[in-house]
Amino acid sequence: MVKLRVLASLGLVGLDFIGSSAIKAFDIVGDFSLFLLDMFKTLFGTKLKFSKFLFHMEKIGVNSFAISAITGCFAGAVLTIQSYKGFKQFGGEQFIGPVVSLAMARELGPVLTGFMVAGRAGSAIAAEIATMQITEQIDALKTLCINVQQYLIVPRILAGAVILPFLALFSMMFGVAGGYLVSVYTLGINPEEYTSGIKSLVEFSDIIGGLIKASVFGFILTAVGSYKGYTAKDGARGVGIATTQSVVVSSILIIIANYFLAVILFGPS
Repeated sequence: MVKLRVLASLGLVGLDFIGSSAIKAFDIVGDFSLFLLDMFKTLFGTKLKFSKFLFHMEKIGVNSFAISAITGCFAGAVLTIQSYKGFKQFGGEQFIGPVVSLAMARELGPVLTGFMVAGRAGSAIAAEIATMQITEQIDALKTLCINVQQYLIVPRILAGAVILPFLALFSMMFGVAGGYLVSVYTLGINPEEYTSGIKSLVEFSDIIGGLIKASVFGFILTAVGSYKGYTAKDGARGVGIATTQSVVVSSILIIIANYFLAVILFGPS
């Protein structure tokens, strides 16, 4: 009888935990949805702060160029080595170029760029806005009748969605170049053999699909960073929590969005 009571109490505790977690999750999703709705209303209903938009394009994009290029280059180089081991077994070295190019254009270019920018720029956005929230600078802006969404949020999110495809494009290019260098100067593959497959099998739609992915990822990482910073609380500890959660949540959402975008853009017709 005692065991049954213990099991029943444990079951109630488990149900209570599941229920409270579900309510908390839906509350966060609803709050984030309202945040985005307010952002879109501001974007289409007010004048864009163009100078701030350009400033954040430079801050998010130009300052992230180096890490995007390096990441893409070595991703292409590693993919070439791994592909070579498999293709060499049945004499398919001529397919290494197309495989590297398609992988960089469709997946690795936009996804790795999204991860790198989420860690560098997304976390910075969350920390900056969270610091303003904790020190009541945002409240001061509201007191001065300044539209916080127009001033802080919209330029950052729009800049991320616009500039990330350019970063992803450079990541793709450096990935293909890294694969070329490893293929030709390390593996001894004929340069024409590497490039001819790319010309014949890689289509322009593959690149466009990757750029669309990158734009969505840019929107995700800047929106999450702005939201986490805007809702930060509990002083300096809250700034750290907002920064960490921004990177983690952005990365998870990028992975989830990548699947659905892959199905929509490259799935079977």
